Amino acid sequence: VQLVESGGGSVLAGGSLRLSCVASGYAVRSDCMAWFRQAPGKEREGVASIYRLGGSTVYADSVKGRFTVSQDNTKNTLSLVMDNLKPEDTGTYYCAASGYCWGTTWANPSRYELWGQGTQVTVS
Repeated sequence: VQLVESGGGSVLAGGSLRLSCVASGYAVRSDCMAWFRQAPGKEREGVASIYRLGGSTVYADSVKGRFTVSQDNTKNTLSLVMDNLKPEDTGTYYCAASGYCWGTTWANPSRYELWGQGTQVTVS
């Protein structure tokens, strides 16, 4: 198992959650990691990505100013702090890793080789 997410749950609109993803094996050598989410009946969408060298971040417009992605390379952990949550943020959140950073196409799920099992976030 290379990516394991945790921290999902149910929260009222306006609330906050923190997701974590622990990487192991080949995943710890990835150049870029990202969070994706998928709501029922919808395509998987990129939420945020981080370049492991340097820590540069990029966000989907829908979460800018509300979500913060960060990493702790000493613990091989990726985090996503989600503030001011909205019902439309509901979905299964996935951690993903890529051996390459894809620039403007970071939000394309096909760019990532490794995926976690997902953690459910429900906002009501």
